[in-house]
Amino acid sequence: MTTETTATRDTQVFDLIAQEQHRQESGIELIASENFVSPAVMEAAGSVLTNKYAEGLPGKRYYGGCEVVDHVEQIAIDRAKELFGATWVNVQPHSGANANTAVFVACLHPGDTILGFDLSHGGHLTHGSSVNISGKYFRPTFYGVERETGVINYDVVEETAKRERPKMLICGASAYSRDWDYARLRAIADEVGALLLADVSHPAGLIAKGLLNDPLAHAHIVTTTTHKTLRGTRGGMIMMRNDFENPFGIKTMKGETRLMSSLLDSGVFPGTQGGPLEHIIAAKAVAFGEALTDDFYDYAVRVKSNAQAMAKAFTDRGYSIISGGTDNHLMLIDLRSKGLTGKLAENTLIKADITINKNMVPFDDKSPMVTSGMRVGTAAMTTRGLNESDMEQVVVYIDKVLMNHDDAATLATVKEEINEWMKAFPLFKS
Repeated sequence: MTTETTATRDTQVFDLIAQEQHRQESGIELIASENFVSPAVMEAAGSVLTNKYAEGLPGKRYYGGCEVVDHVEQIAIDRAKELFGATWVNVQPHSGANANTAVFVACLHPGDTILGFDLSHGGHLTHGSSVNISGKYFRPTFYGVERETGVINYDVVEETAKRERPKMLICGASAYSRDWDYARLRAIADEVGALLLADVSHPAGLIAKGLLNDPLAHAHIVTTTTHKTLRGTRGGMIMMRNDFENPFGIKTMKGETRLMSSLLDSGVFPGTQGGPLEHIIAAKAVAFGEALTDDFYDYAVRVKSNAQAMAKAFTDRGYSIISGGTDNHLMLIDLRSKGLTGKLAENTLIKADITINKNMVPFDDKSPMVTSGMRVGTAAMTTRGLNESDMEQVVVYIDKVLMNHDDAATLATVKEEINEWMKAFPLFKS
């Protein structure tokens, strides 16, 4: 190996990285799952910690030389505890999907019944979808939203839980714009003898700053990603506020009852992962430190107000938002009233450098590859500094593109205007 950097040798890859940076800087990013991390988070993610193997937990490793990464991981744990008011945290999951899978491995047996929010109504793949391990290894059952309101009816959730008797009740979503009643869900879980898992991957940053209901006050276990509204590197995390004895009577080799925290740790390693990514854990620690600041609170407030301004702007132009509005950073828009599909919207908007994703809407009559809706979120563009009036302008551009989706000249003009506009919101300030 030479001292020559990959950047000077591998122009094929690094030219593509430069192209991606240009794409991100030039356009409007509205994918609700995405955000822009700080240079400090990127620096940690690309650090020499990528070289270190560290199976196990801080102070309990299977490899030598972990003195430094032990401190790094403990900082990430301690900051996450402070940020969310948790008493136990595991920061090793590589993703939100891995975090959920680790919980299932720790808490469930193959064939156990789970009750989750239907993917076609805004749920997530890992909450019981038939194409995911959660739907293949366990018996998935579902609840959804009301056709008339687009909102979850907790009475129906309770009826479903009583009928299906799940071992785990899962809440959380990838395309649901309303807050969750965790207290009611815990009461339902207790009534049927289920564990309550809250997956807060999307609204985690808003929850951390007290802008949405607190899942840790009620859920047995909470999982999240560390990107999206938390604005950290891509990764996952598992948390609890109150540890408890596991419901299976599993004991240690010394005959002691194992707490759920111990089971969850083993669900991550060795249950579903090997060595943790300590460079990513360092980046998580940096992001958690940023999220603990007053500046991040101001950011989270703007994310929410920007989403509400965007929802109003869409509604004013005749677009139908599922549930009628938003409590968080995103909204799901039914395009059927405009005679459009999600696929057409996604493919057309990208020509004007506006990035969204097609998304199924509740009771959709189109396939997942076509869809009747689109999902948009405000976390990324709020990071770049856009405000409520800017959100209105974004919707003006979206509407102009969609209403002229077959007019190449209009699309080119909008793209040019957006590229010029985005120069006022640099991704990396000098």
